[in-house]
Amino acid sequence: MFSRIFSAFIQALIAIALIYLFYVAINQKLDWSSVWAYRSMFFKGWLITIGLSIACLLLSLLTGLLAALCARSRLPLLTLISSVYVEIIRGTPLLVQILFFFYVVANHIGLENRYVAGVIILSLFNGAYIAEMIRSGIETVSETQLESARAIGLSQVQAYRFVIFPQAIRQIIPPLTGQFVSIIKDSSLLSIIGINELTNSAQQINSATYSTLETYFPLGLAYLVLTLPISLWSKRLEKRFQYET
Repeated sequence: MFSRIFSAFIQALIAIALIYLFYVAINQKLDWSSVWAYRSMFFKGWLITIGLSIACLLLSLLTGLLAALCARSRLPLLTLISSVYVEIIRGTPLLVQILFFFYVVANHIGLENRYVAGVIILSLFNGAYIAEMIRSGIETVSETQLESARAIGLSQVQAYRFVIFPQAIRQIIPPLTGQFVSIIKDSSLLSIIGINELTNSAQQINSATYSTLETYFPLGLAYLVLTLPISLWSKRLEKRFQYET
């Protein structure tokens, strides 16, 4: 009952917001033609955002998996490295990390490609959160199953592949889809280092046209087109795997 009321309240707020924006558009006589002239730049930035997000998702999955396995390693050094990495990344703002890694680390090692640097920075950031998701998913599988796998002759790698990971994935998939939404939204911060993704393109269009609402309203819609389907899919996955643990 409460969920229905809350859903209706949210829908009412959205309706009011749309009516208000429509009212503002009528009274201010907004000129969409100036922004329409830059539609190719906007679309290019949208495609770059998609490409960055996909690349970051794949690399952050690999980073998170390695960090999670290191956290569960019997070698104290690997465990310490994983712990320090996760705590530093999760304990500092993404904006600070972007500025530090690009203007300090990347500049020091001679990495001049902003897109490569942006993908690496976002992947390291999201990899720390994914590492915790994978680690917690693995820990939901009881140690007795791992011991049983060893008892029947499976190696450590085989035990993880055939026993641990298939069960852990059920717990990991729903939050991972939510993390993918965060990757798409976090990519907007890469505009601060001059990457021509969606937000940076919108800022350039606004600077050229001085049409603020006409520029940033489509910007919000463009992100919704990317994130809303994934958010809905995430909720569906949560319901699907809720009783399959």
